[in-house]
Amino acid sequence: MDIFKQIRYEQNKLIQTLEKLQDEDGAWRFCFEGSSMTDAYMIILLRSLKIDDEETLIKTLVERILSRQDRTGAWKQYYDEKSGDLSSTVENYFALLYSGYVSESDENMILAKYFILRNGGIYKVEWLTKAMLALTGQIPWPTIIKLIPIEMMLLPPWSPINMYSIVGYARAHWVPIIISSNKNFSIQNEFTPNLSHLISERATDDERLIAETKVIFEKVKEEAKKFVQLPHLMRSESFKRSEKYMLDRIEGNGTLFSYYSSSFFMIYSLLALGYSRNHPVIVDAIKGIKTFLCKIDEQFHIQNSPSTVWDTALITNSLQKAGLSRKHSIINKSVHYLVSRQQTRYGDWVAKNRDAVPGGWGFSHINTLIPDIDDTTAALRSISPFVGYEEKSTLSWEKGVEWLLSMQNQDGGWPAFEKNTENKWFSFVPFRYEDRVLFDPSTADLTGRTLHFLGEFTNLPSYNKQIRRGIKWLKNNQEENGSWYGRWGICYIYGTWAALTGLKACDVSSTDPIIQKAANWLLSIQNSDGGWGESCSSDMKLKYVPLYASTPSQTAWALDALIAVHEKPTPEIQKGIRFLMTSLYKNNWTVEYPTGAGLPGGFYVRYHSYNYIWPLLTLSNYLDKYEP
Repeated sequence: MDIFKQIRYEQNKLIQTLEKLQDEDGAWRFCFEGSSMTDAYMIILLRSLKIDDEETLIKTLVERILSRQDRTGAWKQYYDEKSGDLSSTVENYFALLYSGYVSESDENMILAKYFILRNGGIYKVEWLTKAMLALTGQIPWPTIIKLIPIEMMLLPPWSPINMYSIVGYARAHWVPIIISSNKNFSIQNEFTPNLSHLISERATDDERLIAETKVIFEKVKEEAKKFVQLPHLMRSESFKRSEKYMLDRIEGNGTLFSYYSSSFFMIYSLLALGYSRNHPVIVDAIKGIKTFLCKIDEQFHIQNSPSTVWDTALITNSLQKAGLSRKHSIINKSVHYLVSRQQTRYGDWVAKNRDAVPGGWGFSHINTLIPDIDDTTAALRSISPFVGYEEKSTLSWEKGVEWLLSMQNQDGGWPAFEKNTENKWFSFVPFRYEDRVLFDPSTADLTGRTLHFLGEFTNLPSYNKQIRRGIKWLKNNQEENGSWYGRWGICYIYGTWAALTGLKACDVSSTDPIIQKAANWLLSIQNSDGGWGESCSSDMKLKYVPLYASTPSQTAWALDALIAVHEKPTPEIQKGIRFLMTSLYKNNWTVEYPTGAGLPGGFYVRYHSYNYIWPLLTLSNYLDKYEP
């Protein structure tokens, strides 16, 4: 079959499938599948509060957790992880014991126990897991976390060190954790397992680090005294401010910031503040996080946050690229849905962007306070055909573009959520990857995708000052081998795709050395089957790690970048396109591999929508550019 006919055939099949999957309100609701951390934490939370939700939740979550255990006894974050993940294994082991449906003497649990002990025991887990273990009485609160004073909540955003020095999604976790650690709070009951048999070695505190931390936080306390009328009431005022911070950021469904994980810690912090288990705020939060349940292959999973707006925006744009006009009912419904989800509230982003008016979009349908750059550009791409034809869409577009431009960082790149959050005062906090977990720096994927939007969908000229600054940022941050690191996807393929397509949309010539170097790097890592694949390990090692297999989404990204560069299809592009079309029919681990990134080393995402979105977009761009 002629390759163009074959592509048209696959393109039409994808369109028909997506049409069937669209909901009546115009949205697409795919599962946002992360690790089993959320499933484990849900069991732990329900058991802590003695909520016996057996049939609809606990049993089904136990089933999913058990199905994901490796034969070695460990739990992995991703398929090719070499041995297993200690924090995930501890979380799942604890949850299974707490559920009451699994025994410590079961063979799989014995294997898990040995894995945990061989890898240092429960004192060697990551910070979020340590906080959960402290809350449930398994370990004392770690010294450095306890040292972070609740008085920090009194400091305004312009102080040298304050809670607005870190990005909002981190802050939404840290505030409830600091409340609980300052209260030295934990909760146990007669059903709480005892994990003392998982202590292999106690973590030794870095005395120098503790001493430095004490000095810094004593200064924080002194500074905080300037902002209270009655210094002797400073601590109680700090707890009130922290409580208010959380309550003010509860979404309509009862969750904090629309995340499961932050809501989990909020519930414990409210208990630490004296709330009863039956308090309406806690009851509503539990109801809200239950709505995050999704079904995967007859099993159930708690999403950390539904991806409805993200999926809907990306699918709408891919369908438009495939030829569906604004008059098509699918597009009409989805765009009206997207316009309805534009945010009008002032969120934490305003702390460092005071003159901007709300106009962005968030990730999930219940998110009204956390707009982000990626969702905003995705929504604006989809709305663009309606500009000038429909008043509401036009106004929505204008507000969105204005907000997007206002969020550019001082260095010329774009962040994800909040601009200019790179306060190195927090570098002592005991995180791995704190530069990417606590802060929100400019990244190649956000900068590239913003430039792509501005170059292809607006009337801004390529010599526009903000566009030139974005291009300069990408040129200054290209890796030596020609690639770019992508923060929110895996990883160098993702970042390189975003950067290349962004630069090309802003009229950077294909003969420019920066473009040639990036395209050559993509060609150098193409697999023998014609596809591309990158391991999640790249995210932790900060260098490209091959997957030694090809995935549909990563293949589509690499191809889309090469299509943007080459005026005629090369043999490598042709081979990749043929692989991409065959990958649509595969049913193995490669189509389930997580290619979305959340937290480096801690949270990777399988977007169930991605194997539709990116192949359709790439096949459509191939036809647009090369079909006679």
